[in-house]
Order: sequence, then C-alpha cells, then structure tokens
Amino acid sequence: MAYTVLARKYRSQTFDDVVGQEPISKTLKNAIETGRVAHAYLFTGTRGVGKTTLARILAKALNCLEAKEPTTTPCLKCGSCVAINTGEDIDVIEIDGASNNRVDEIRELRENAIYRPARARYKIYIIDEVHMLTTAAFNALLKTLEEPPEHVKFIFATTEPNKVIATIQSRCQRFDFANISPKVIAQQLKTILRKEEIAFEEDLILPVARMANGSMRDALSLLDRLISTGVQPLTAQLLEDFLGRPNAERIHRLIERIAERDAAGTLTAIEDLVCTGLGEIQIVDAVIESMRDLLVIRSVGIETDLLILTADQKEKAAALARRFDAAALIYNITALERLRWTIKNSDTPRALLDASLLRFALSEHFMNVDELMDRAQGGAPAVKKKLLTDDRPAPKPAPVSREGQPPRAERLPLLDEGKAPAAPANLVEDWPEILETIRAKLGNGTAGLLNGSTPRELKGDTLVIDFPPTGGMQKHMCESNGRSDQIASVLSEHLGRTVRLKFDLAPAPAGEGSSGPAKSNVQRRYEIANDPAVKIVLVGLDATITGIEEDQ
Repeated sequence: MAYTVLARKYRSQTFDDVVGQEPISKTLKNAIETGRVAHAYLFTGTRGVGKTTLARILAKALNCLEAKEPTTTPCLKCGSCVAINTGEDIDVIEIDGASNNRVDEIRELRENAIYRPARARYKIYIIDEVHMLTTAAFNALLKTLEEPPEHVKFIFATTEPNKVIATIQSRCQRFDFANISPKVIAQQLKTILRKEEIAFEEDLILPVARMANGSMRDALSLLDRLISTGVQPLTAQLLEDFLGRPNAERIHRLIERIAERDAAGTLTAIEDLVCTGLGEIQIVDAVIESMRDLLVIRSVGIETDLLILTADQKEKAAALARRFDAAALIYNITALERLRWTIKNSDTPRALLDASLLRFALSEHFMNVDELMDRAQGGAPAVKKKLLTDDRPAPKPAPVSREGQPPRAERLPLLDEGKAPAAPANLVEDWPEILETIRAKLGNGTAGLLNGSTPRELKGDTLVIDFPPTGGMQKHMCESNGRSDQIASVLSEHLGRTVRLKFDLAPAPAGEGSSGPAKSNVQRRYEIANDPAVKIVLVGLDATITGIEEDQ
C-alpha cells in the first residue's frame, strides 16, 4: 500500500477534530443545528490552516447519507462521506481556481448547477484559490451566486481575499482563518508522533512548530521530512543537518559577543555560522528571531505566553536579555530588517553582514529619552555601551565642597522691594561659573537646559531667568520634575541667600516671526542641532552629530 503523508493521514474528519480553528468550527456546527446554513461561504487565511479541510467537513455534514438531515456528526462510512474525503464525490465538485479561471469554465459550472444532485441533498461547489478567477469569470458567477438553486451550496477558499471582488464577497458569509499558534501545533505534533510510535526529544518540537509559521500542513510536512531520515529518536540536531535551521547555541554565542563589545569574537561567531552552510539571509533571520525573544523578556518578563521556548532556553535567554536594554534591541531588530532587504540585492552580502553586526557591537549604548533625562538629572556620567548587569540607579556625584571659598552675599547689592532692577552685574558676569556649579551638582542634563539663558532681574528673593525666544522647551523642562527647586537650591548656596526662580522667554527680535521669509536649510539645521532635547542627548551620551535628515 502506498505511503500516505502525515498531512493527509491526520487530516481532521469532523468538526470536533479541527485543530486551531475552533471558533469557526463551532459557528458552522450551530448553523447546521439551527438550519441556518448559508448558500455561499468564503474561507480566507494563509496556507495549511484548514480551509479546504473545513470545506470538506461541511460538505460531509450536509450530505451524509446515514443521517436523515444535515448533521454535525457525519458517519464517515457512507459512500458520500468516503467519496468526499478522497475528492471523488459526484455531488461535491472541487475546482482549482488557478487552472479553471476562465469565463467559459464558470459558464459551464453555472449551466450544470441547475441540475439536482445525483444522490445527495446538495450539489456543493468547492472552489480553491478563488482569487485566481478573472474578472469576467467572477461577473459570470454573480447572478447564480446571489440566487442559487435550493440544492446548490458554494464554498470558496483563498489565501488572498483582497483579490476577490467586493460583489462576490458581499454575497458570501466570510470566515477568516487565523494562523495556528506554535503551542497548538507542538501539541498536535507530539500526539501524532506518539500515535506513529516514533521516539523524539522535547527540544525538537517547538522549533518545528515555529518553523511552520502558523501552518499545520507545513509543520506536518517538516515532520515527514525528519521521519524520512530514519534517525531515531528525532533530535534538534536533525533540524540543522536536514532542514538548514541555524544552530541555536551558535546564534546565542554571536549575540553574546555583540553584548560584550567583542569585535573579534563577533566576526568569529559569524564565520562559525557561515561554515555550517548558512546564507547571510538565514543568519539575519535567526538573529532577528532571537533578539525578538530578548525584547519580549526585557519588556514583559520571562513568564509570558509570548515566548515559545523550552524552560532551559528561557533561562539562557533571560540571562542574555539582562545585557541589553529595550531601546538597543528595538534598534537592532529594525536595522537587521533593513539589512535583510539590502543583502538580497548586494554582490557583497558577507561584508554587509559583518559590518552591520560589528556596528551593533561597537556602537554607543542606546537609551530611551526618559531614562536619559533621569540619568542626566541625577548627574550620572556619560554612558558607553557597558553591560547592564543590574537595574540599580547610578549614584549621584558627591557634592562639591566649597570650603575656603568666601560667601557671595557681600557681592550682591541691596535692592529695594519696590523696584524691579536688572540683575546685578556680578551675577551676569558669574553666570558661566554658576552653570558649571550646576553641572557639577545636578549633572550635564540640567546644566544643558540652562544653555543660552541669562539672569534678567532680581526682585526681593525672586530671580527671573530669561531663555531665548526659541527656548520654550528648555523653559518647560526647567519648570517640571522639581528642577526649578534644585536649581534654586544651588543658586542660593552660591549666592549666600535664599532665592526663588521664575523662568521667562525673551521677546523675539523685531522682524522675526511666522510671517517672515522661509528659513534657509542652514538655519533649520542650526536650530535642530541646538534644540535643547538634542543637546541633552549629545551631552548625556557624549555623542556627535554625523548627519541630519528631515521628514518630508
């Protein structure tokens, strides 16, 4: 007897056997039980998720000869059920839309639809890949589809529903088949292997389920290939030897070298992967997949259903994830995705791969803006790409001792309460020195916010500080998160008296405004480079601008 592949041998036979599409199966069962079976259905979804399988199950349920009426539990033994399973039933016509897509063939279908079924209750047309029909063929089907004879049912299946014209879709009940989750696929693979009495290792199942990309048929086809090797028990090593899957340990080692900023180790790890026969695209895909797992761990923790890993793999991934932060992983994944498409059209893909992964290993540490501001406010030093081994906040710098320095109170003139005089000349003169004191005590971030500011007036114990007309963001950030009190504390200590702060914007010079002439590219780039937020990033990371790109 000829061998039957697993995808056919273990194809679901009844609604209760369906795996991964339970909501659709339940809906169709309810429709049969309540007598509300539509005259036309449109099943959509990726390959191998059960569209044709459910179409056959529905056909068996409607035409089972052992039941007096449509049933949710076909017998699977009568002539109709057996013939439908093999695709040979005279009343259930399966048509390949890719090879029967012309208008003449659809006209023939329409002419034959008027005749009653030979032995069953319904004449059922199952058209697979229906999106391949021509527009003329679709139009020829419209009238029959809208008002078919009572004995006719249509079931359409397609992987590209967007190509099915709207007038056809509006005449059908549409069901969207979801990709089957790797956990469900893995459980089904285990069940089948036990029924087949084939020994296997647990580490094999999850990688096969992930390689299937939501398709049960693809998963069973991969399993068939592994079984055909004749090796027992089936091991994860077979995935590398026969299916070309990258070695997980080697990928882990490569990402470790990137985390350690080890340039030589990164290149060596890439070479080890290439020597196993992998192409550059396969290596990029594997690194993206692994970094995605690290990103999930950094974002939501290790105890999440978003991770499809064994317990041992989770433990190793968690240890590696602590050496990255989410911002770095997000950048790496997006950069690798762009690299993937570039490599396809490159004559030197290996050089591009080496350069890109070395860039990750040697680049500055990536940090989100909130974390950067917190570190800058706390006075943490500029951060290079060191390993993030713990989450403790960086220590604040020790306060700068001013022992031996005379107090500054005697340099301030006495001011009348009824006036609003300009700031004392010595305060304006000492402003750069005061900013350095703020930098030493509050950090580069807070001092950077005061760049370009000037003390304007001192009235009583209130000191007014002006920002440039374009410094609205600087003013807002100085007023938020308690920075105003921190700056006032440093100024009070420096001046030898308690002062409160008020921040204001200096008026724009005459002739400047929104109605003025358009700014030149040089002016716009100058303003971008001097934006307070940009300055904070540059100071906090000790970075340099290499280029400026504006969104169009």
